[in-house]
Amino acid sequence: MGWVTAGDYEVALDGGKVVCRNAAGRRLKSVPAKLADEPAVIGLRQLAEWLERHERQCLTDVERWMVRSLPVPLAVIARVWPDPAWRSALRDLVVTGADGEVAGFLRDADPERGLGLVDLDGDTVRIAPDLVRLPHPVLLEDLEELREFAVELGVEQRAQQLFREVWHRPAALDAGSTAVEEYAGGAFKELRFLHGRVTQLGYRVRGGYAVCSVLEDGRGVEARVWVGDYDGYEETETGPLMWTDAAGRELRLGQVGPVAWSEGMRMAAALYAGRDIEDEEQAA
Repeated sequence: MGWVTAGDYEVALDGGKVVCRNAAGRRLKSVPAKLADEPAVIGLRQLAEWLERHERQCLTDVERWMVRSLPVPLAVIARVWPDPAWRSALRDLVVTGADGEVAGFLRDADPERGLGLVDLDGDTVRIAPDLVRLPHPVLLEDLEELREFAVELGVEQRAQQLFREVWHRPAALDAGSTAVEEYAGGAFKELRFLHGRVTQLGYRVRGGYAVCSVLEDGRGVEARVWVGDYDGYEETETGPLMWTDAAGRELRLGQVGPVAWSEGMRMAAALYAGRDIEDEEQAA
């Protein structure tokens, strides 16, 4: 952006921050306090806040597409690509073809030429699918090899895909059971601490449960962990992990798909990790 007049100074946005220079053109270390109420300074700060929110929202939307394995029209990707916030969130994500095989890492999107990818041979290729697929990592075969190749290429994904924690449903499993107890019993001195952790991690609390919604194979599934719904200053602990369908009916573990399983376990593990370890050490 160019410089905007603010009193006897000029201000601009640089790296999301308001910067200032004097009449001689010398850039100052900070914006003088007397300029705080200048319309140009206020406007730039509001713009910086909006850009930050926009960047977070773009990243959230892209991760939602990936977590839900939602195919996105090529026209949508090409339309948003010129926006730096969208481009930063989408760049270097693994794209798969209609057959589910990895096509490459996303590097460009153009309405006429389609997607520009770096394929698994390190070559630049272009494809033009009607729908762009950004798969959840648990669905990617040879995930470890892909991670190693990404490091070699210098890939840096802002949206957590390749380096997202994944959990695979174990083969030795009571498929008829409806709950996983692995991350139950995480103690918190006050319920509000646990509720705060739920929010901090990007999940929601509803009816005393931390919830994570996943769309898998066109079916809505919700992972739930009991966190409590009583007085915020009372002690609480994490409950078992379970999954429900769109109607709220509990699913047997054998009915839970790979993405719903991975995301549910990811949520339960993250909540449990914030437990009061001091009490556990004292009890031991």
